[in-house]
Amino acid sequence: MYRTHNCGELRLKHQGQKVTLSGWVQRKRDKGGMIWIDLRDRYGVTQLAFDESKTDKNILDTVEKCGREYVLKATGNVIERYSKNDNMPTGDIEIFPDALEILSASKTPPFTIENESDGSDELRMKYRYLDIRRNPVKNALVLRHNIARETRKYLDKNGFLEIETPNLIKSTPEGARDFVVPSRMHPGTFYALPQSPQTFKQLLMLGGIDKYFQLVKCYRDEDLRADRQPEFSQIDCEMSFVDKDDIMKQFEGLVQHLFKTVKNVDIELPFKRLTWHESMEKYGIDKPDLRFDMTISELTHLAQNKGFKVFDSVEYVGGICAEKCASYSRKQLDELTKFVQQPQVGAKGLVYVKYNEDGSFKSSVDKFFTPEDLKSWADAMHATPGDLLLILAGNKQETLDQLSVLRLEMGNRLNLRDPGKFEPLWVVDFPLLEWDDETNRYYAMHHPFTSAKAEDTKFMDIDPGKVRANAYDMVINGVELGGGSIRIHNTDEQQHMFKLLGFTEEEARAQFGFLLDAFQYGVPPHGGIAFGFDRICALFGGSDSIRDYIAFPKNNAGRDIMIDAPATISEKQLKELKLKLDVNR
Repeated sequence: MYRTHNCGELRLKHQGQKVTLSGWVQRKRDKGGMIWIDLRDRYGVTQLAFDESKTDKNILDTVEKCGREYVLKATGNVIERYSKNDNMPTGDIEIFPDALEILSASKTPPFTIENESDGSDELRMKYRYLDIRRNPVKNALVLRHNIARETRKYLDKNGFLEIETPNLIKSTPEGARDFVVPSRMHPGTFYALPQSPQTFKQLLMLGGIDKYFQLVKCYRDEDLRADRQPEFSQIDCEMSFVDKDDIMKQFEGLVQHLFKTVKNVDIELPFKRLTWHESMEKYGIDKPDLRFDMTISELTHLAQNKGFKVFDSVEYVGGICAEKCASYSRKQLDELTKFVQQPQVGAKGLVYVKYNEDGSFKSSVDKFFTPEDLKSWADAMHATPGDLLLILAGNKQETLDQLSVLRLEMGNRLNLRDPGKFEPLWVVDFPLLEWDDETNRYYAMHHPFTSAKAEDTKFMDIDPGKVRANAYDMVINGVELGGGSIRIHNTDEQQHMFKLLGFTEEEARAQFGFLLDAFQYGVPPHGGIAFGFDRICALFGGSDSIRDYIAFPKNNAGRDIMIDAPATISEKQLKELKLKLDVNR
């Protein structure tokens, strides 16, 4: 028997019992006459104590050989510690081993395996199996497990069936780039790894499975950032005979359940709703953080035609009001100006207006605008004495993007983004289509199977840009956790959508013929949603990066530096696949 108990469960009630523990050496301390080893496993740490005047010499010889991360098996009696450690759950007891065995030796690890490690991100990813031994990583994986367990419990209770869909599918032209897999049995053809199970879950609805879900792996060949990995997980769901409100209510319940069971946080229902247009105008983004106000106000009509070329020559002037920040120093304002001028933000400059406590104004554009002008701005932005107005100008969408980033930066600087506060909402009424000037065509904002709002179908042929989607995104604290839509369930409507997206009949048939064929056999009205499972884990764990919640993630270049992937394959494999590489092309 390797262990009778784990290293996190022994307490004073076990005093006098003979136990066996197995685990890794967290640290060893030799104080002359006494030696202590902290033995660690997944569940915690227990102290082993060795009295050099009482412990068998063979055991002491074994202790001498032990180093960090050696795997030991220790048997001995549980005793009460003389000097207790209140910071350890097992801090009231220790073990005096009368048997000790080295199960496995260890090289000196490349970084310290402690809560706060001295290893760089790249080093810890290279030795990820060692990093997993650290509590922050282990706890992140435990959190992920708990969220998955509670997701399944909720959906099962509500009548959903978990059904797996294929990982080797057909490449489709919409969305991100596919990862492709060559077929040996059918030379010159390729599978694609699924970006989502979209068409399969629709076919399940057609098959009469009225409530489906899956914790599914998805793949997208796109540039990476903190909330993206080339392979990621979704909570993928679909329902039949439902409308948008049915789905939103069902999955508000899921999120409420997860917060209560995993974090013991109460979330009120129903969630707030914002239209896409409102979200963009007020927050400059379609995933706003509602933990603080500081909404964007348009000033174009108030700021133009006053002789200030910076404002007169642009499409849009807008700003945010930072409460009680009129005392900002010139140095702080210069820092904000440099912040918005960074390439990743892209503003050319920043105009500020201080609304002083005495009701006077001080701004960077006093030369061009009267106090009455500035007061009209303050009124439009609902500012009061003591506030600071921060204003940007330019192309409307670009300026809204910049104001969105500036708003979040001010939220951080003013400590308004409380990590213990959660503000969920739905963003609804997205545009169905978005126009791309470069390719001179429309693209689906969500995907080609999203239905239009019934009242907007009259615009489908005369002004497609006006059509709103029967779609919805769930956002919490500025993070888009999930999105979905009511699907098209009529063959003619689906073909019409393909036509709007620039597909010829032949192209639509080649890509989606199986779906169009299936639609001829009675399709129920249906819709669904997919949640970014890794994003939920990161939100619950208080992290900006989903990488912390994936057991073996890729780095920012999409590489697994632990196993050195992607990697080349042999000439023999290439020949079997009937492939020839031209890497210099």
